[in-house]
Amino acid sequence: MTGNENNKNPQGPKHKRNLTRRKVVVAGGAAVAAVGGATALAMSANASEPGKGVGANGVGANRKATASASASAGAVCYKLTSETTEGPYYIDADKLRQDITEDKEGIPLTLQLKVIDSETCKPVPNAAVDVWHCDALGLYSGYESFSQGGGGGTPPTDAPTGTPPTDAPSGTPTGEPPAGGGGGGHEEPTSDTRYLRGTWRTDKQGNVTFRTIFPGWYQGRCVHIHTKVHVNGEWTDAGYEGGTTCHTGQLFFDEDTVTRTESVEPYSTSTTTRTTLTEDTIYDQSGTTGGLLKLKYDKNSIARGVVASLTMGVDPDTTNEGTG
Repeated sequence: MTGNENNKNPQGPKHKRNLTRRKVVVAGGAAVAAVGGATALAMSANASEPGKGVGANGVGANRKATASASASAGAVCYKLTSETTEGPYYIDADKLRQDITEDKEGIPLTLQLKVIDSETCKPVPNAAVDVWHCDALGLYSGYESFSQGGGGGTPPTDAPTGTPPTDAPSGTPTGEPPAGGGGGGHEEPTSDTRYLRGTWRTDKQGNVTFRTIFPGWYQGRCVHIHTKVHVNGEWTDAGYEGGTTCHTGQLFFDEDTVTRTESVEPYSTSTTTRTTLTEDTIYDQSGTTGGLLKLKYDKNSIARGVVASLTMGVDPDTTNEGTG
């Protein structure tokens, strides 16, 4: 990454299958200092969630030896968060930042994640957490050319030309990848945009916070956010290097909340038929274990903003890249 948040590299970063050499490029010591200064935005996960207030040493050679009594008896103190596919729109650690909004319009969303070891219930500090999602009209940065989105406005300048199929409703995406962005192989970026993507470091309590907007929806998928957790790497003056991906998942929103967003612009301009949470082929219907977020907002005015939180139970000793 460079100091320019817009990152106008016309080629875009190449997707890396071998994450043992994964690297976030940071511009000089100032950006590294920003990583260490995350406390201004870092916020604790919901106090009612398991794992709140435990010690800070979540990884290391003595992890098994220091497990809780229940874990040593053969049980786990927290269920593993469901693993899912990374989808075709992942771009490897392109932006080291907490505010990923850029100039995108939508309902403000504060995303608070807590990463814990599912066996010991101890926080996992210094992990690199990626999040990425579509905008209010269903477009992913770097991949606008795959569809024209789901709503009003002018299609992207790099959108495919030509006349849509005669049986396709106006405004409905015509070029979605397999499984509506939830499955299929990885696609290389077709533009240099990088809005609504970011990577940040968990603090000593395993917490990380992102500022973004409430995602929209597109053909075949319910409203969701993608995430990855990388561990055992090293934060250096060049960024985050090495390590493995211990979790690849997706975060989901309850139907009542999503329905409330439909009357707020620009979501209200979408002409795409929305897939509900129960209809989605990726969400496993298991609640918080499956990535269902806990949401807080003013029910009389959701446009003012939403706070979403979740504790993610991971196994730091396991690799889950979500590409299989």
